[in-house]
Amino acid sequence: MSERLLNLTLHVWRQNGPNDTGRFETYRAKDITTHMSFLEMLDVVNEELIEQGKTPIAFDHDCREGICGSCGFMINGVAHGPQRRTTACQVHMRQFEDGDELWVEPWRAHGFPIVKDLIVDRSAFDRIIQAGGYISIRTGSAPEANEISIPKHTADKAMDAAECIGCGACVAACPNASASLFTAAKISHLALLPQGQAERQDRARRMVAQMDAEGFGNCTNHGECEAVCPKGISLDWIARMNRELVRAAFKSDASVESSAAKGV
Repeated sequence: MSERLLNLTLHVWRQNGPNDTGRFETYRAKDITTHMSFLEMLDVVNEELIEQGKTPIAFDHDCREGICGSCGFMINGVAHGPQRRTTACQVHMRQFEDGDELWVEPWRAHGFPIVKDLIVDRSAFDRIIQAGGYISIRTGSAPEANEISIPKHTADKAMDAAECIGCGACVAACPNASASLFTAAKISHLALLPQGQAERQDRARRMVAQMDAEGFGNCTNHGECEAVCPKGISLDWIARMNRELVRAAFKSDASVESSAAKGV
């Protein structure tokens, strides 16, 4: 693919912190090559801002390989930008045309307070994981491959759920700012495996309760979360999470009734 040069108009959200009102500021991105990634384009803009003695645009990133998801922000109202199943760091400028006007802003959700500009605090996801996204049993060393007792189709399904990188695009795209897709993936991939059975009931209750406590909204099946997920996590996992939650509630009620019958 031949290289082209682009001149773009960027409207970038600037905000000094969670208590600042924030505003859009307009910048010109000149002579941007189509071989650049979106973050490389922002690097070029920032170099020019620094040369002018201005504060560069703050954005988060780490791997720049579509693995960690920390780069996430909105591009023209779409989480991670126009290319499906791609993180913002892997969006290349060939997706755009010369003269395009781009609006760049952070995730918008109560559970993701803005740290600065395009950076949001996603530690709410960490607290949801801490509430139950772990196993307590000793798993020992890795067994010989031919001795693994988990059927392949089950292992494949667990890996499909485990692909979630926790970027938060699902929350940003959802009209309700729901974290159901993220939470469902984390609950489901452990629920499918024998190692995850010890905490299975408590895991569903605790992680959903923590999700609610963080201020995320409820799922109403809009499907926007799956549409923007860079790893293609399916809505089916939300249905499974709901089943896990109902099963956990039933088990809890049964346990209470049993204890009452025994006079405990």
